[in-house]
Amino acid sequence: MSVRKPFLFELDDQSGIDPGAAAAPPDAPPEGRAMMRAVQVSRRRMSLSARLGLSALSGFVILAISVAAWDFVTGLVVRNAALGYLALGLLVVITVATLAFSLREWAGFRRLRQIDSLRMQAELARSTSDRAQSAQLMVALSELYAPRPEMRWPREHLAEMAPDQLDAQGLLDLTETVLLAPLDDAARREVEAAARQVALLTAMLPLALVDVLAALITNLRMIRRVAELYGGRAGTLGSLRLMRGVITHLLATGAVAVGEDMIGSVASGGLVSKLSRRFGEGIVNGALTARLGIAAIEVCRPLPFHALPRPRTSNIMSRALTGLFDRA
Repeated sequence: MSVRKPFLFELDDQSGIDPGAAAAPPDAPPEGRAMMRAVQVSRRRMSLSARLGLSALSGFVILAISVAAWDFVTGLVVRNAALGYLALGLLVVITVATLAFSLREWAGFRRLRQIDSLRMQAELARSTSDRAQSAQLMVALSELYAPRPEMRWPREHLAEMAPDQLDAQGLLDLTETVLLAPLDDAARREVEAAARQVALLTAMLPLALVDVLAALITNLRMIRRVAELYGGRAGTLGSLRLMRGVITHLLATGAVAVGEDMIGSVASGGLVSKLSRRFGEGIVNGALTARLGIAAIEVCRPLPFHALPRPRTSNIMSRALTGLFDRA
């Protein structure tokens, strides 16, 4: 029977090891909740029954208010003629203002439909290579921007160079390059300003609902300005319709989600992780605003992007955030 000899096991020094200590889990990257909530609010669409019910309710309320106002004015005329006629005059002013508002909204919807019609004509002319239709489209766009003094030189330059283009593709590309290039630059500046404003507001405002409201208002104003630049001046209701159309286009192209990888290309890699989380949320919301602005440009532009490059989110954010990190 063999006798086993004792073995000696040497363990490393574990006096400095704390079994209860563990590395803290990394923070989740900023997600841009304010802009995502604003997008969700803007994309909601009522059902047909809800729209019919709301229309009927609106008509009933307007009818009730009109009858009540008329009864009040006629009753006041009987009791006191001076006050009655004063109330009648105020009622006339309210009616005229309401009609003016309605006409303005109707004109805004009409301009938006005109832009949509021009875009469809451009797509048809390019697909069929119809030079005559392309020439008609060029004239229509030139007339659309005729009242604007800053578009005088591009219109004259286009009229001089158009006869040299013998095919529809060349004429459409020339029209896009000459007429829409200055408008694209102005629209990019509007998007950059809106992205910068949303980023700063999100970083500075501590309340969640306040930054959502600020982002929604800023984006509505940005979309309205972009539409005005391209000739589609919209009213209040037209801006809401345009906002819904931009959101629909944004969702259709799958350009809503934004991650830290895209922000890293804008903010020099891991710089976002070195900043406060609130400031990181502001940068992400600014990037989402830039994407929304690009979608607004594509929706409001009378010609699709073909000869000119499409704006990129990273380029817009780079210009929008120039100097922002240094000041932060």
